Amino acid sequence: MKLTVIGFWGGYPAKDGATSSYLLEKDNFSLLIDAGSGSLSKLQKYRDISDLDAVLVSHYHHDHIADIGVLQYAKLIEHYVKGSEKTLPIYGHTKDRVGFDSLTHQYTKGVPYDPAKDLKIGPFSIRFLETVHPVPCYGMRISDGESVIVYTADTSYKDEWSTFAEKADLLIADCNYYAGQDGSKAGHMNSEEGSKLAEAAQVNTLMLSHLPQFGNLNQLVEEARKSFSGTIQLAKEGIVWQK
Repeated sequence: MKLTVIGFWGGYPAKDGATSSYLLEKDNFSLLIDAGSGSLSKLQKYRDISDLDAVLVSHYHHDHIADIGVLQYAKLIEHYVKGSEKTLPIYGHTKDRVGFDSLTHQYTKGVPYDPAKDLKIGPFSIRFLETVHPVPCYGMRISDGESVIVYTADTSYKDEWSTFAEKADLLIADCNYYAGQDGSKAGHMNSEEGSKLAEAAQVNTLMLSHLPQFGNLNQLVEEARKSFSGTIQLAKEGIVWQK
């Protein structure tokens, strides 16, 4: 299982950046998790748009789905230029009906997932956990049968995360704030909370993502080291995790 970070900024993309988006690959199957602002341009450095087999979205805030519309135009142009009739499935929850309905276009199809049930997409099995966020949002525990990635999506801290993420190989944690800052009203974690979660869950590697556009980002890693004894990575475009 190979994960490539496509976008990692929170809220809006910093200069030459993109917001939340991750490319997950195994056995020639490509799954894009979230498609934030700027992500489609960045994605093409690592994979052709036509190679995508499926897309999975956590929720319908723009910094996670802004490029869904752009992707839909890309699929339409692919049809015009190459004659492709392939429809791309985009999996989303139906707690926001308007958001879910926006996933369907000429060559994309919104596919509902039930957060209470496991979801199978290609070689990946996905479980969901509802996050603490102003709108319905779901974190994911993704397994290929050999290793586990947990993606918190957007969330404030809650104790259930430590069980949900237990012994994951990689934890991609919301880290929109620095230590001591309170992101709970906005539905986000800070570096202390993400590392506390990682330590409680005994994960192997913690990746801090959904990053702020202010301050020294390396400080987030130093703050996280005070609570988590495992490997810590700061999300960057193109960084690859593989197992």
